[in-house]
Amino acid sequence: MNQASDPAQQSLRIVVTDPIISRFEDKLRTDGGAHQWELAAAWTPERRLAALAGADVVICSSLSREEAQAASRVRLVHVTGAGYDRISFSHLVPSASVANTFHHARPIAEHVLMVTLMLSRNVAVADREVRQGHWHTIATASDVPFHPVLSDMTLGLVGLGSIGAEVARVAGLLGMKVNAVRRNPAAPLPEGVQPDWVGGNNQLHTLLASSDVVVLTVPLDADTRGLIGAPELAAMKPSAFLINVARGPVVDQAALFSALKERRIAGAGLDVWWGLPADGVIPPAELPFASLPNTVLTPHHSGHARITFERRAGDIAANIGRLARGAELSNLVPRPVPAP
Repeated sequence: MNQASDPAQQSLRIVVTDPIISRFEDKLRTDGGAHQWELAAAWTPERRLAALAGADVVICSSLSREEAQAASRVRLVHVTGAGYDRISFSHLVPSASVANTFHHARPIAEHVLMVTLMLSRNVAVADREVRQGHWHTIATASDVPFHPVLSDMTLGLVGLGSIGAEVARVAGLLGMKVNAVRRNPAAPLPEGVQPDWVGGNNQLHTLLASSDVVVLTVPLDADTRGLIGAPELAAMKPSAFLINVARGPVVDQAALFSALKERRIAGAGLDVWWGLPADGVIPPAELPFASLPNTVLTPHHSGHARITFERRAGDIAANIGRLARGAELSNLVPRPVPAP
């Protein structure tokens, strides 16, 4: 039976505030229910708050304190990605469920390997030099290093969730040795993941000291905020690279800048930052990372493949259908425990 004609299916009022997922409206509507949709991404804050006050479902990438308080009757907050650290849980009505969605692991894994190659082959610097009329290679200068190949490199993963697992798969296929640390090293490995070694988080320094490339994929929470600081950077090889596709605050900003500037590590690839672009500050950091030649800097776009958002919209549509039918929701996330 078509869901739109099912008398047991509830009609829901749905407010979408995420501008990216709004571009996939046709996918969002594949639930087929006779719902009321409000695409509010471009609305004024006042109009958006008024819409949130009547919403059964909010589809968003973030939900501020004011927005959460306005959504007084919301039943489902569906985050449009994996991270939910920008949802004001403490101001949501207790009865509201929060769900997330994924499908970004493969494009992020490809990004990690791209950045690894860019850093290890000095691509950004070489590009600038050629544009400036300089031809700087092993044939013209004895101080230019030979390139490593991926099969001679060890990749160290901090986190082995969906993103870390996909990085491990792709890196392994290219011949890299893969090590990892995770909260529970005894947990079953994801399908197709065969790291050379898996340790617990208490063995982080062992991982750092043995890796040519360290990749951060952990979620941001109380345990991971500031996880990589000065002692951790000091544990890395001077020839090693750090790639962060997790969240900016997983890394101590000042410690990383200092380590890069003083060449205590060889370089870094940063796709995540310590805030959002504001007042023309790009990249969004307190320190001038753009001035450092040993970096590859991207605007948090490593997962921005079209298929990522098509599949995310499909997940959201399916959960809307479940909510309308009174069925069990998928991908629910736990509410954070308030600090004592």
